[in-house]
Amino acid sequence: MNNKLICFGIIAGGLAACGQSNPDIIRLNQVGYFPQQEKVAVADTVGVTEFTVLNAATGAEVLKGSTQATVPNPWSSKTRTTMDFSSVSEPGQYWLLAGGDTAVFEVKERPLQVVADAALKSFYYQRTGMPIEEQYAGQWNRPAGHPDTQVQIHPSAAGPSRKAGDVISSPKGWYDAGDYNKYIVNSAYSIGLMQAVYRLFPDYFAQQKVNIPESNNATPDLLDELYYNLSWMLTMQDPADGGVYHKLTTPSFEAFIKPADCQQPRYVVQKSVTATLDFAAVMAQASQIYKAFQKDYPGFSAKALRAAERAYAWAEKHPEAYYDQDALNQQYDPDVTTGAYGDKDASDEFFWAASELYYTTGKQSYLIKAVKSSPRSYTLPSWANTSALGMFAWLVPEREKQLKDVVASGLVGSLKSYLLAYATDAVKDANEAAFHAPYGDSESDFGWGCLGEQGANQATTLVYAYLLSGKNNYLTNAYRDMDYLLGRNPLGYCFVTGLGTKSPLHPHHRLSATDGVDAPIPGLLVGGPNPGQQDGVAYPSSLPDESYVDAEESYASNEIAINWSAALVAASSALDALSQPSAEK
Repeated sequence: MNNKLICFGIIAGGLAACGQSNPDIIRLNQVGYFPQQEKVAVADTVGVTEFTVLNAATGAEVLKGSTQATVPNPWSSKTRTTMDFSSVSEPGQYWLLAGGDTAVFEVKERPLQVVADAALKSFYYQRTGMPIEEQYAGQWNRPAGHPDTQVQIHPSAAGPSRKAGDVISSPKGWYDAGDYNKYIVNSAYSIGLMQAVYRLFPDYFAQQKVNIPESNNATPDLLDELYYNLSWMLTMQDPADGGVYHKLTTPSFEAFIKPADCQQPRYVVQKSVTATLDFAAVMAQASQIYKAFQKDYPGFSAKALRAAERAYAWAEKHPEAYYDQDALNQQYDPDVTTGAYGDKDASDEFFWAASELYYTTGKQSYLIKAVKSSPRSYTLPSWANTSALGMFAWLVPEREKQLKDVVASGLVGSLKSYLLAYATDAVKDANEAAFHAPYGDSESDFGWGCLGEQGANQATTLVYAYLLSGKNNYLTNAYRDMDYLLGRNPLGYCFVTGLGTKSPLHPHHRLSATDGVDAPIPGLLVGGPNPGQQDGVAYPSSLPDESYVDAEESYASNEIAINWSAALVAASSALDALSQPSAEK
């Protein structure tokens, strides 16, 4: 223990652990705990029977406790032990000692504020077509790349008024992931998720400032950032018929080079029903939200709604215009081999779009269409299944009381029951789970992008369940999911770049890899453990929850993407908002 005490004086910001040769077995939230929050760590071994908590400033013993064994995961013979130090509620920095290992943790009023701010700020770094300036980006500043003012019409996107090879201007927007392309499906999904949470906590976002160029205007930074991509999306709608191009892309992925050095031509590719419906949904949603911000964005609300209704009308006329990249490449040149975001079922997109259009316009025709396409169970939101986003439009707290239409009220009742049934099932075994969280206790929790689409989105879903039911158990388990993402997991990673004591240093991310800065761009949630291991990289383990490697070439486990960042924004912002005394419930 004396070896540990000499390290107390070198703690940096509560996040630096002292070097020592003892085994790395303690897994905990590396960013921090709320004073009244449940606080649990996991020892990644069965041999630990007791633990000690010390005050980092004085070395005084604060708590001595006994561990409890957990139930092993079904795919692993490992038995872990949990350490509950929830009684430590005084803000400050502490050491947790167990099994010869030492970990630092912090108790503070708003530990998730730094996560929420960093996650939102990460979108600024992803902006295309403008310089990322030092006053906002610090060492991650860079020149503008991909202005996209000279974009060609791909033969698959040609029509009566726009011929193959014609040039259009389609600037702004975000780079989608580790690559340099822009995709309507994923952009719309990402914005839709964040706007859904904005509806829950508008006062929270009104106070948030993350130092972006628009921070001094009258609009919340979240909405300013979303507008930068929404304005690009409007350029992707064919003015002739209202259909929306599926993506703006190079024929193949660029090499790991700086954005300003890229030379491949850029194309808009085929209009698709899924892209068009996602566009319709998010524009209708934005129209309703941005009405209050006419000073900064005059006319946008009305423009967005017109675009949404035209897009929905196009989709109704082309309900099977699915994006099939293999078929497209057999018919047109040049071949396109970038992210497909292909989806052969548009029922969820029809539901989301009709729901948002009804929410914004009140037109009965959209209500009828929403009921017709409504789901019969709850599925966590993802770009491939947006039905949850449609549900979120209906499940804004207090909206049920405002609805006068019997059909609409009945739909809300059904959707609420589906979401609560999912939430109840999700949390039922969390107390005994290996890592004391509802996420991570099933093999199906792991796969491509799982930390965002499964982990963070489950936390957001549990927030909705809490708001709809008032049951604290849902909220407790939402915080547990965040603990998992921030370090209480088998590999001991805080999976958000730039945060915690052990976070990814080598994400599959061209911007981070080519900027000459050792540290990756901060605030990015990596995809996470993926037993598919599709990238062919040597992984340290084949276990589902340990199939992760912090290597630049590991696109299957270590890429970043705006949809995963959006999931982190949604979950961390909601939980930060609910931690404050004035939070609406």
